[in-house]
Amino acid sequence: MAFDGLFTAAIVEELQKLKNGRISKIHQPNTQEVIMLVRAGKNNCKLLFSTHPSYSRVQLTDETITNPPEPPMFCMVLRKHLEGGLIQSIEQAGNDRIITFNIRAKNEIGDDINRQLVIEIMGRHSNMILVDPDRSMIIDSIKHLPPSVNSYRTIMPGQPFIPAPHQDKLNPFNVDEATFLQLHPTLNSAKDFVTKFSGFSPTHGEELVHRLHGHEPHEAFLRFKEFLGSFKGSEQTPSIAQIGTKTVFSATQLTYADQTIATFSTVGELLDKVYFARAERERVKSQAADLERWLDNEVAKLKLKMEKLSKEQKAAEKLDTFQLYGELLTANSYAIQKGDVEAIVDNYYEEGTTVTIPLDPRKTPIENAQRYYARYTKAKNALIMIAEQLQKAQEDIAYFEMIKQQVLQASPNDIDEIREELAELGFMRARRGKKKLKPKKPTPESYVSSSGIAISVGKNNKQNDYLTFKIASRDHVWLHTKDIPGSHVVIHAASPDEQTIEEAAVLSAYFSKARGSSSVPVDFTEIRHVKKPNGSKPGFVIYFEQKTLFVTPDEDIVRKLKK
Repeated sequence: MAFDGLFTAAIVEELQKLKNGRISKIHQPNTQEVIMLVRAGKNNCKLLFSTHPSYSRVQLTDETITNPPEPPMFCMVLRKHLEGGLIQSIEQAGNDRIITFNIRAKNEIGDDINRQLVIEIMGRHSNMILVDPDRSMIIDSIKHLPPSVNSYRTIMPGQPFIPAPHQDKLNPFNVDEATFLQLHPTLNSAKDFVTKFSGFSPTHGEELVHRLHGHEPHEAFLRFKEFLGSFKGSEQTPSIAQIGTKTVFSATQLTYADQTIATFSTVGELLDKVYFARAERERVKSQAADLERWLDNEVAKLKLKMEKLSKEQKAAEKLDTFQLYGELLTANSYAIQKGDVEAIVDNYYEEGTTVTIPLDPRKTPIENAQRYYARYTKAKNALIMIAEQLQKAQEDIAYFEMIKQQVLQASPNDIDEIREELAELGFMRARRGKKKLKPKKPTPESYVSSSGIAISVGKNNKQNDYLTFKIASRDHVWLHTKDIPGSHVVIHAASPDEQTIEEAAVLSAYFSKARGSSSVPVDFTEIRHVKKPNGSKPGFVIYFEQKTLFVTPDEDIVRKLKK
């Protein structure tokens, strides 16, 4: 990846459209992300701040992130100081990954106040700090760093704000031709650019080496300035490229790349493509980590149970032997005495053979026969019970595997519904909430086909059942991956066009266990042909009169169809 100072400069350039914009709403979906809605000009812009160790960034986004029922304390502080404020300027510190938002807001009594929101994009050290610039004091931060953690900079409310130390390097945007010509003989590798100029990643260093190769010093300087200019304004070409086995992104065209995979009209669109799905998965993972462990443990316990049941089944399959012993002892009781430890008798089922039968010397021949008949009856009943338990264990494993797949593809909102379902079926205890809230109706995800037809996708079993049997009409089209766990998909139209059916099939394949496969079979039929068997688990249906088409899941199509 190439999220360096140059890429940060491209972001700051794109964010200039927010200058003089008013901050209307602030949300904090989780401990690492903040969303601001900014009214700039006549547009409402969604600004995302992330301090995630792997996905830290600032960007404009069109994606939707679910907010918690109660805002965290840092969100409340931001609302108090920044909501209603005007963004005066957005600046980058040198060519570092540090962005400062200067905001003029009002306090409780209506007086104007100045505030700074400083975003430091530094991997696991990323932070978001609200500062009172008039007193150079920290009001609050999304991550607190006491002196015991960082002796140089204490990031705590009420502490003096000390800017992050700058690297002892040249800002490439301020380098004049004389300085560049002096450095030119030493600029032979990507490492040289990274070492001498601030904000350069190896990816952009390699790009400059490629662009400057074979050019005289003066021409090289012009190409150097041209390269820097490509991170500004209309010169930007946000793109994702393939370099060897690595996939990288940049705000400019990487001419040395093996292949340009995709280009975007804005840096925000690029970052949504690169980060959003992975960041969403991280949000779900943090919320559902215990649920995933629980599912793994339940599946492991069921598999162990099936192993034990299989051994018991093999042992119980000797019931024919117990029945034979009982019959032979009854037929030959006259020739056997109490006290015998075994009886050797003719096996009249196989002429010319004998059978040696162990006996309890304390019992009579008839009592020994009855003992074997009792063991036969017990083994016969055990086989029936074992078969039932094996079938139930297999069904539960299939159900839990389906739930695991739903968790992998869930949004944070879907996890609570999955927990509710498991509690209602008696698999796990319901979580104790602060208050008993009125149950909410499941909300399937909404999409719109290229033809403008509404499509809905159930992301868990509650949503699947509600979508198929409550929302959809009998003549609507229902889709599901053939013999593969996945979501119920409904096209809300009686006779959709072929393009809509194909796009809905892509959604069905994408939200299934076959997401990473190609040529996935997807069945489709009318809702009237979809039935739910009595007593079946949530999400389970049978269907008929279906047709099948083959599609390949495509994330770009899914994002394009998202409502």
